[in-house]
Amino acid sequence: MGIDFDDLKKKAEDLVKEHGDQIESGVDKAAGFAKDRFGHDETVDKVADKIKGMIPEEPKPSGEESGQA
Repeated sequence: MGIDFDDLKKKAEDLVKEHGDQIESGVDKAAGFAKDRFGHDETVDKVADKIKGMIPEEPKPSGEESGQA
């Protein structure tokens, strides 16, 4: 009776895809707190951007792709 890490990974990926906007909001709030508390604005912004870059974009419904209407 072991842990199915592949299943856990899949569930985590699904949650990130589903709630990416909420995660980005949390990253922004945490970055704001860190900058207010510790300074180093440029470094904090770089880290926050790196984290947000790891969050997959929400798939667009068909017909809303860039250049299509």
